[in-house]
Amino acid sequence: MNRKPLRVAIIGAGTGGLCLAHALHRQGIDVNVFERDRSRFDAPPGYRIGIDGIGMKALRECLPEHVLDFFNAACARTPRYLTYMTERLQETLGVDVGDVGVGRSTTRLMLRQVMMCGLEDRIHFGKSFARYTELADRTVTAHFADGSVVQADLIVGADGANSKVRSQLLPYARIENTGILGVAGTTPLNDHTRKLLSPKMLSGITLLLAPKGFGAVVHVLAFDKPRDVYAQWPGMRYVDRRDVITWAVWGAASNWPANPLKQDTGHIELVLDATRDWHPDLRALYAATDSDSLFTANIRTSVPVAPWQSRSVTVLGDAIHLMTPGGGAGANTALRDAALLSRMLGNVSQGDGTLRDAVAAYEHQMRQYGYEAVLKSRERFNDRSLLHRPVAGRATLGLVRLAMRIVNTVPMLKRQVVNETRREFE
Repeated sequence: MNRKPLRVAIIGAGTGGLCLAHALHRQGIDVNVFERDRSRFDAPPGYRIGIDGIGMKALRECLPEHVLDFFNAACARTPRYLTYMTERLQETLGVDVGDVGVGRSTTRLMLRQVMMCGLEDRIHFGKSFARYTELADRTVTAHFADGSVVQADLIVGADGANSKVRSQLLPYARIENTGILGVAGTTPLNDHTRKLLSPKMLSGITLLLAPKGFGAVVHVLAFDKPRDVYAQWPGMRYVDRRDVITWAVWGAASNWPANPLKQDTGHIELVLDATRDWHPDLRALYAATDSDSLFTANIRTSVPVAPWQSRSVTVLGDAIHLMTPGGGAGANTALRDAALLSRMLGNVSQGDGTLRDAVAAYEHQMRQYGYEAVLKSRERFNDRSLLHRPVAGRATLGLVRLAMRIVNTVPMLKRQVVNETRREFE
């Protein structure tokens, strides 16, 4: 008896959705991706994205070998140092992570372009999802804003933090503000900006802890591969592969001079105002930023929800477990979702179990590790932290810096930090 291939409709061509599409396509499952952007180049460039051991494991499991090779070629050089500094660029803790392998780094736009390769006939642009309807035979219909419809056995909502799929599937699921706002940008790495960074900053990831609970990160993305490596992929011809410095500054909304979210322009001026007591080289770095690369962020997070009745619709990534940038787990957890769901659906396509049971098993596991990551990331971005308070914040910051400096001078303690870093990225 010939079994009909599963029909899976993925809503959203983001990191998790594209990873899942590759994995299902490789297994002969009839998968299509529906993306609201008009073309593959419509998405904003976004910030850097780091892929850790969990993410790499998922990519190796899901991507065809040639696309995985292309991903590796598209990544920036691996960071050598992880350095914590004050806002005056004084080191409090520095770790040589060259032998740890702190994952791979690239830009969100670059990763998206890579993961679209090989799926060109499976991605449908200009498709803004509106709603779904479930039928008596347990199939489901996706309705789009242009009036078109698509029937499938399973709809997967991979449509991000403002997921329309989630809002219909789990209308009671909440996204809440952490009270932390951020501004991020990209600065060209050239002779001028190179002089603004120390050797460790040029070759690693730098995290800054500043007064009033402000934090910042600086990360250089330098690419080794020549442009001819990309010539075989026509879709990559518009990707900017300049060496750049990515940065972000964040703090409690109450501590910003003005709300970044309420300003259409003047974000650099706002950052410079908030960092007026910071090291001049940092401020010069911010001032040299490409204005088109700037974006603001309201750091939000999912509120974990209780198990729900599984059906012919499910969700993955930010659509169900949105988390803060703390720990960089968001994209990697979405990739983990994709690998797990693809395994479950692969079993069903081979006649092992029912689709409803496979979705239930996926959702059970996903809720466990996904919400654990949400809660862990929330610990690092929370405006209720003592660091954001006027008086207690100064004392708390002083203690944190003192502890880091002690660790920095005691070899045994420093080795523990290296081991913790290794475990985090394995």
